[in-house]
Amino acid sequence: MTGETKPRIVVLGGGLGGTVAAYELRETLGDRAQIHLVSDRPAFSFTPSNPWVAVGWREPAAIQVELAPVLARKQIRFTASAAQRLNPAENRLELTDGSSLPYDYLVIATGPELAFDEIEGFGPQANIASICTTPHAEEAHEAFERFCADPGPIVVGAVQGASCFGPAYEFAMILDTELRRRKLRHRVPMTFVTPEPYIGHLGLDGVGDTKSMLESELRNRTIKWVTNAKTTRFAPGTIAFDELRESGDPVPHELPFKFAMMLPAFRGIKPLQGIEGLVNPRGFVLVDEFQRNPAFHNVFALGVCIAIPPTGPSLVPVGVPKTGFMIESMSTAIAHNLREILDGGEPKHRATWNAVCLADFGDGGVAFVAQPQIPPRNANWSSEGRWVHLAKIGFEKYFMHKVKSGVVEPAYERLALKVLGIEKLQAQVAEPAE
Repeated sequence: MTGETKPRIVVLGGGLGGTVAAYELRETLGDRAQIHLVSDRPAFSFTPSNPWVAVGWREPAAIQVELAPVLARKQIRFTASAAQRLNPAENRLELTDGSSLPYDYLVIATGPELAFDEIEGFGPQANIASICTTPHAEEAHEAFERFCADPGPIVVGAVQGASCFGPAYEFAMILDTELRRRKLRHRVPMTFVTPEPYIGHLGLDGVGDTKSMLESELRNRTIKWVTNAKTTRFAPGTIAFDELRESGDPVPHELPFKFAMMLPAFRGIKPLQGIEGLVNPRGFVLVDEFQRNPAFHNVFALGVCIAIPPTGPSLVPVGVPKTGFMIESMSTAIAHNLREILDGGEPKHRATWNAVCLADFGDGGVAFVAQPQIPPRNANWSSEGRWVHLAKIGFEKYFMHKVKSGVVEPAYERLALKVLGIEKLQAQVAEPAE
């Protein structure tokens, strides 16, 4: 312990995972622990709405919440400073503001570092748009408005090693919808470029009939596609990539564009990289079935920052996404496991890693449920229609309210999940009799 009466739990990361984790810890532990959230920015941003920001359908302020006042109402301490270095052997987190935070337990929910530097000419600084963060989406909107004044070809997709493909599909369809509204679509050839082995793979080997649905959607919108694509470089107005055949032979391509948005590969943030026993070679945090690090038992992790192996072999590296509900299930498991530890026991709660996703296309969309997210699955369902677009709008408003109010799971959410048969925690298995 740090020497204080109550154990100190530090949550590192103020995004979806970290904010929900802090609230869930407070709800589950009550006043038994100090909870301290550390974030590199003062505001929470609802990342799923970034594609809307990039086409001007949302103002950034509409999807952001200042964290300090809402956390204070929950008696959760808050520091708006980026991490400088983690010292897990000393139970200490060093911050860029020069301060150092001791902890009894640490929950890592940082999200990723964006690996733009792994490909020549890649990233917002090179005029390749990004929707990974809200500031990036703001810049993308400015670039999109310039594009609309002088339209031309568009390239959208993801590079090798990417693990979050839903937003790329969303953005391609949303661009199509917005360009049709502006009567510019006929002047804009569009191509979707992805390392996935097939359209609708999503890093999950598909969910339900996502392959047929997304292929049909791209075809209906006259968006060409290339799969098994390994991007080699970006030059001003050009993307170069190799399309890998089943034989492994590369077929080189070079596409011109006037506007491009490609999702990058992720890696762990620099303050965690290279810590033996904590992270893998890419800097992702290693966790066991209880979301606990095997080397440092007082460190837990959830969300995009954790290490998950690919769902299977592919010609081009494809990662596994960590979706919103999956992240929330990890948060619930961590909160319950920390309660077990504070009670003098051992952790026994496992997240289900179920996935519930809404991919908005501006005038329609695709929804899917995967139970669990990683195959083989107990449930494997997908559907499409205008209702998905309306549901995504409703979910945005609901989740923003949840962050502002600090209520982790309102009664109507619990009821809806129960009706759908979707659980956050795995059922406990009885210990065998002696």
